[in-house]
Amino acid sequence: MPHDITFEAALQRLEALVQTLEEDSSGLEEALQAYAEGVSLARYCLERLNAAELRVQELALE
Repeated sequence: MPHDITFEAALQRLEALVQTLEEDSSGLEEALQAYAEGVSLARYCLERLNAAELRVQELALE
C-alpha cells in the first residue's frame, strides 16, 4: 500500500472493492485479491483515523 494515497482515495477504493465483492461477478482468485487489497486499505484507513484522533487530542491539550 503506497503511503502517499489520501484517506479519501483509499476509502473510495475500499468502497469500490466492497461493491465488486457484493456483486459476486468475479472469480475466486479475483475475489481473494480484492479482499486482500480491501483488508490492506481498511488497515490504512484505520491507521490514518487513529493518527487524526491522536492529533485532535494533542491539540485539545494545548
